Amino acid sequence: MVTSPDAARRDNVILVHWHDLGRHLRCYGADGVESPVLDDLAASGIRFADAHATAPLCSPARGSLFTGRYPHGNGLVGLAHHGFEYFPDVQTLPELLAGAGYRSALFGMQHESADPGRLGFDSVDVSDSRCDYVVDQSQEWLRRHAHDGRPFFLTAGFFETHRPYPADEYKPADTSTIAVPGFLPDTDDVRDDLAGLHGSITKADAAVGRLLDTVAELGLDDSTWIVFVTDHGLAFPRAKSTLYAEGTGVALIMRPPTRRGIAPAVYDDLFSGVDLTPTLLELVGLDIPDAVDGDSHAAALAGAADSAVRTEVFTEKTYHDAFDPMRAVRTKEFSYIENYAARPALLLPLDIADSLSARSLDQQEIQRDRSRVELYDLRSDPHERNNVADDPSYAQVRSELARALADWRVRTGDELPDDEAGTAIAQAFMDAFHTKAAQVAAEEEALPSRRPLGARRELAGDITSGER
Repeated sequence: MVTSPDAARRDNVILVHWHDLGRHLRCYGADGVESPVLDDLAASGIRFADAHATAPLCSPARGSLFTGRYPHGNGLVGLAHHGFEYFPDVQTLPELLAGAGYRSALFGMQHESADPGRLGFDSVDVSDSRCDYVVDQSQEWLRRHAHDGRPFFLTAGFFETHRPYPADEYKPADTSTIAVPGFLPDTDDVRDDLAGLHGSITKADAAVGRLLDTVAELGLDDSTWIVFVTDHGLAFPRAKSTLYAEGTGVALIMRPPTRRGIAPAVYDDLFSGVDLTPTLLELVGLDIPDAVDGDSHAAALAGAADSAVRTEVFTEKTYHDAFDPMRAVRTKEFSYIENYAARPALLLPLDIADSLSARSLDQQEIQRDRSRVELYDLRSDPHERNNVADDPSYAQVRSELARALADWRVRTGDELPDDEAGTAIAQAFMDAFHTKAAQVAAEEEALPSRRPLGARRELAGDITSGER
């Protein structure tokens, strides 16, 4: 490819994404977490304090990050390994960057397609998503391509921080040092569960440090955006797979190229997963396609915006391990959720249902009937425990948020099947998935050495839990 002078001057982008972490880092107030590298990155860059995924599970959330479109707009309304895929006309971030001369590569975790070639990267290695392997390959790629005259987009996906947290790979933290988040009960089982998570965070954090050292070694700090993001909330009860803040809230840190002269800051405005692609496109000087749903925050990050880019974020869940349709709108003050099918108050995905933390739940509480409408006043109820949807004093707020959500659904073409049809669709996808997983497991048993350890762990998680 012939590189234009404009392309040669464009900023590079390195995107590091982690699984199932939410905002569980010390720089986000998670005391007891050892994450010094990411804490330093936040201190030297821009820490987004109120960023939210578009969905509380892997594929739909990740699909929005890489397309700027809501799950119902890009096709990923369920998990990719269950068979959900992008619509054929959907363009991804690496494809959009390629048009401006960018070289791109993906190493490690992806959960957007059964066919990694569909993602639009020039180079792909998804053979192992353990952080050390991913960083080794990323370092090698950077040394080969960082100074070849083309801007680049490098994506490094880590499996760490996804369940399980095997002690032989991640040394568990001392349970006495753990500050249990307010949405979880403080029990021995929960502390033991968090100890494993903390061990995986510390290991992955160190790997990010090695990658950043290479960026500095190659003299790339001047021209490279470093972006760290998590896909959705923690894989703990009342977080992942819910539309509460602990399910959709994510860590997002951007460190600008030093030549930009942008000072470190905390960005307090609301940010949606659909905003990442348009923001990055504008930051590197490219046009944003009309099909993109999200908004660019580039001007705001540079201090050139007079008002907040958005006053609300919209989130959705359709399929996880089952058909579980819900939609929500969140502002700085309120969270409004509509549940479209009769379900228990807390429908745990299988990986969480099998966890230590699930043992500490009040089973009567989680099995009660789910409210059709939920409304929470975040000013007094940040953990979203007191549903005020039927409180007359909140009637106007409820009406306004219901209208905003309805308008968004119409505007973005969001249509849902009824409960019977949606359940049948979910079952068909799950049946096909388990048939394929059993076939792969049989091959693995016959030839185990042909599959890297990271891939074997992911496969085992898929077969036993139905979730990655």
